[in-house]
Amino acid sequence: MSLIAATIMTMTDANAQPQQFIGRQTPKIENRTLTPEALWAMGRVGGASVSPDTKTIAYNVSYYSVKENKSHTVIYTINNDGSDERLLTTAKTSELAPKYIKGGAQIAFLGVDKDGTMQVWAMNADGKERKQLSHEKEDVEDFLFSPDEKKVILVKSIKYGKRTSDLYADLDKASGRVINDLMHRHWDEWVESIPHSYVADFDGTSITNVKDILEGEPFECPMKPFGGIEQLAWSKDSKTIAYTCRKLEGRDYACSTDADIYLYTIETGKTKNICKPEGYVRPAVDYTESLVNQKVNTEAPVVGGMTFAGYDINPSFSPDGKYIAWQSMKRDGYESDINRLIVMDLKTGQCRQLAADFDSNVDSYTWSADSKTIYFNGVWHGETHIYAADVKSGASKKITSGQYDYTSVALLGKNLLCSRQSMCEPSDYFLVDIKTGKATRVTNENKYFAENIDWGTVEPRWTKTTDGKDMLSWIVLPPHFDKNKKYPTLLFCEGGPQSPVSQFWSFRWNMMIMAANGYVVVAPNRRGLPGFGHEWNEEISLNYGGQCMDDYFSSIDDAANNLPYVDKNRLGCVGASFGGSSVYWIAGHHNKRFKAFIAHDGIFNIEQQYLETEEMWFANWDMGGAFWNGHDRTFSNSPHRFVDKWDTPILCIQGEKDYRIVTSQAMSAFNAARLRGIPAEFLCFPDENHWVLKPQNGILWQRRFFNWLDKYVK
Repeated sequence: MSLIAATIMTMTDANAQPQQFIGRQTPKIENRTLTPEALWAMGRVGGASVSPDTKTIAYNVSYYSVKENKSHTVIYTINNDGSDERLLTTAKTSELAPKYIKGGAQIAFLGVDKDGTMQVWAMNADGKERKQLSHEKEDVEDFLFSPDEKKVILVKSIKYGKRTSDLYADLDKASGRVINDLMHRHWDEWVESIPHSYVADFDGTSITNVKDILEGEPFECPMKPFGGIEQLAWSKDSKTIAYTCRKLEGRDYACSTDADIYLYTIETGKTKNICKPEGYVRPAVDYTESLVNQKVNTEAPVVGGMTFAGYDINPSFSPDGKYIAWQSMKRDGYESDINRLIVMDLKTGQCRQLAADFDSNVDSYTWSADSKTIYFNGVWHGETHIYAADVKSGASKKITSGQYDYTSVALLGKNLLCSRQSMCEPSDYFLVDIKTGKATRVTNENKYFAENIDWGTVEPRWTKTTDGKDMLSWIVLPPHFDKNKKYPTLLFCEGGPQSPVSQFWSFRWNMMIMAANGYVVVAPNRRGLPGFGHEWNEEISLNYGGQCMDDYFSSIDDAANNLPYVDKNRLGCVGASFGGSSVYWIAGHHNKRFKAFIAHDGIFNIEQQYLETEEMWFANWDMGGAFWNGHDRTFSNSPHRFVDKWDTPILCIQGEKDYRIVTSQAMSAFNAARLRGIPAEFLCFPDENHWVLKPQNGILWQRRFFNWLDKYVK
């Protein structure tokens, strides 16, 4: 997901007008201590655009008002050396997705018109002389100008499916939904609209002649729930659009990850799939079984010398126009397959994988100006760094170093513009010297908080697992740490299940606020996480209650027995998503190690989850298929089967708009605990999804989180 897409998703209500302008905040910090209120007062740096002369950067920052319970996204510009920061936003409504046009003289962006609809606007590079460029009836969700700036891609949503009123005109006030297939709801919404991409003319002052490049096709482009404009690209000559699409519906969509890259020719309106041979027909499959050994994978067609059966996303043409690159997962149905970096020769159609020597995911990438190198970021051993892949040889080399996560990469002249974060600091932009890897700070959005809060520290620790492997855990220590004291300690269980415990910064699952509350945190990179090789990453599939859980016990037992400052009599266990599921499972197997548990949006009953979730490819792959087909290894290890061993207080948290792991999971766990007489609390958010996005809900979450831990662990 691009930073721009992330900015859009984190906006509480982009079109709602706050009572007052929400901007940068400098609240009083009591006792130099990080609090939930301070977290929500911080600015959240979003997507950026580099001026053609590479001297200036336009970027988004989102701010939140706890009082108004709203967010507001603004646009800044700053010189590439960090000087002359300027706030260009003047509206109370959000303005976002800045992109330089007209040689850097103007910045195009998304803003709200007089009717409350999101449109494309332009302003001078100094923020003056604003003009509305698009006049669409629907919200424009993102946009991308062609290199010659005579065309522009617009992303808008179209109606999908039939409403009750379409079936029965006299029942226009009926609220019932008539459902005939799977994927009737996704992530946090009932699927009644889908994004389409449009191509339009731009004469320098207005956007006209808007044409749907997927006209008549009931498919998403970009793909929900996280896809953004990074899933589309212009060719150098402005004649072709490359786009990402999974051209499937209903049950097929719900059970497959087979997204492809398509080339749309502006002049003819014709589309070509470059990931499948012409005339390819998807074979019939059994959607109650994993696709791992079925024909879509074992007999996948060869294109350009390679097979592309899984996620193929995020195309980008080389500056010299000879190649197109994209990210590719090899196998259909496996959403956590290694993300490969593919380059196709547009003349010959031959494909090659770059950076095959990097045994982890290529997370995002950008071309060099001479088309000889692709720079990408990827995680290895709990840190995400920038690498260079040579287009000719395919070999990769590491550029950056340090205990950080570099979360985006873009070309800025002879340097790279990268967003960087760690467990100790939120994201900011840095200029990276390609030759030396030296990073120089450009933005310093949360300098006030950095200087007025006492921060904890983070140390790596390697532990032997029960099968003799080496596992990395991050040990988070409180501010003013005293090695002679005993501290209450938390085991942090990661979600995903295949997302890394790297140097991430979170505004909710924040390591520094746990440390600020006096807790040591042990955060293991257990089995099933990327950054430790292919085998380590894949071990978790079909083995939810297996080695990954042994790894958790290895990590916390090592800390409790060998770190003198860890109080083994005051241990807690917390996690979300798969981490929440891990908490439920550990609660039935911990042998009185822990004094309290907290599970957020976790799977409690795997059989129940199999039929409740929306993305069935995930359930089929990780669980092996339907429970009625006898896949006992996964389903017999479901956390709910071990409730008879529960004996420890537990807090269950859930968002009711989470359609990936639905409310019945947490409610069932809470009910089970109370029926057994175990102290329990159920924190339910009717208006939140898998995350908690609203400020007051976020602060409530933190207060109940630490109230529970302080009561039972401290």
